[in-house]
Amino acid sequence: MTTNQPMPADLPAHARERLESMRGQGGKARLFTSDLSVNEFLLVKELGFEPVGLVVGCSIYHIGFQVANWNQNQEMTVLSQAMYHARELAMSRMEEEADALGADGIVGVRLTAKHMEWEPNLAEFVAIGTAVISSNRTISFKTVEDKPFTSDLSGQDFWTLLRAGYRPVGLVMGNCVYHIARQGLGQWFKNIGQNVEMTNFTQGLYDARELAMERMQAEAAHLQAEGIVGVQIQEGSYSWNSHVIEFFSVGTAVVPMREDHHIPTPQLVLSVND
Repeated sequence: MTTNQPMPADLPAHARERLESMRGQGGKARLFTSDLSVNEFLLVKELGFEPVGLVVGCSIYHIGFQVANWNQNQEMTVLSQAMYHARELAMSRMEEEADALGADGIVGVRLTAKHMEWEPNLAEFVAIGTAVISSNRTISFKTVEDKPFTSDLSGQDFWTLLRAGYRPVGLVMGNCVYHIARQGLGQWFKNIGQNVEMTNFTQGLYDARELAMERMQAEAAHLQAEGIVGVQIQEGSYSWNSHVIEFFSVGTAVVPMREDHHIPTPQLVLSVND
């Protein structure tokens, strides 16, 4: 397969060279790269998808500063927006590379965030996955915005999902950075030796998770998805103080491809690996 998709102008020179090589330009033979395991690679091929290349997006982002009232539960909106925007930049750049390869989607997406030891307010956000092209041109696997679909499902789960009559439309995410109020000195003395729920902590963490989940669901609704599978909720405090925590929810939004959904019967498989 060949593609005439224009190469994004904002890609680094070496990224453009790598993508051109995988596209088979400049007299070179096509060469794909992939982070799929052997089993995942073969299952994706069995579905009629051809891996065309490993695609990557990243963003080094400076996280701003925000002061919270020590005795108040509240979202740190400046930090929430920064963490979300940085991930979105990484995802969009990964999608740009997939577009340049003429891909229909990206499977096995991994989205990571790492704060730099040499500068606590800087963080690197990386999105990476394997771009694929479908041999079935009667079905569009792209999103409602005509972008390649993204999915963090494994190759095995991707195979099972499509065989059952569903397809992924996008990796959806939501986050919330939240400040948890500190306990007053009087309350601390009252709680000594007592079994008692810390309601301010409970309510704060509950509210933060709900905000992250709600925002993830809003993204799925925008993609006109029927539901979200493989949802994960991650927690991290990074370089902030002990009373500031981020909840990050992520999953794959899916839609049905047909009315009937035949689910393959599970089979017992004995591993021969050590």
